[in-house]
Amino acid sequence: MNVIPCSIKTLKGLYDISGVEVGQHFYWQIGGLQIHAQVLITSWVVIAILLGSIIIAVRNPQTIPTNGQNFFEYVLEFIQDLSKTQIGEEYGPWVPFIGTMFLFIFVSNWSGALLPWKIIKLPHGELAAPTNDINTTVALALPTSVAYFYAGLSKKGLGYFGKYIQPTPILLPINILEDFTKPLSLSFRLFGNILADELVVVVLVSLVPSVVPIPVMFLGLFTSGIQALIFATLAAAYIGESMEGHH
Repeated sequence: MNVIPCSIKTLKGLYDISGVEVGQHFYWQIGGLQIHAQVLITSWVVIAILLGSIIIAVRNPQTIPTNGQNFFEYVLEFIQDLSKTQIGEEYGPWVPFIGTMFLFIFVSNWSGALLPWKIIKLPHGELAAPTNDINTTVALALPTSVAYFYAGLSKKGLGYFGKYIQPTPILLPINILEDFTKPLSLSFRLFGNILADELVVVVLVSLVPSVVPIPVMFLGLFTSGIQALIFATLAAAYIGESMEGHH
């Protein structure tokens, strides 16, 4: 007789836990919406850095590239090669998407180590790299999921869903679960690595003189670049996989 009340009490406890926040956050209240201002501010800064750099570098393209133009042409070639390797010959339409993901994540990750976010005081919480927040990484992973579904459906139509019963219908639940775990793994991998890197630097700075954490910060810059590359590579691989129809 006490099973139902206990179950309701357990569900209520889980609901209360779901409202718990780690740390303090700065929000904007716009109408009935509560906006996570910290993430928006830092994301806008990253977008401004990217747009400003590109506009300055290519506003007057030369036949013989200047240093800035040459750098961005190299980045474009790198992204094209990455997309072609993972997607195949039909990589062209996906270069802007893969490139946007790579550049935004790369600059976001590096901004956490290079920009002095902590000197900007907020009423609540503090600024950090956009990818230091799970909301940002999930927002990057979900369009990736939409992209590979769109790629598969546009290439194969409804026949795309036949992959879920390959090689045998018994694997249907596992194949469906795989598509749910892809955005989860993308978002939590990126979030966990960037958060851990920043926490390590903060702890070392608080425990030892400021010179000692410098090698760790350089290592953090390297791993931040690797994380951007991993995310872009996996996104391109998922798109290529959905278009080819094999695992």
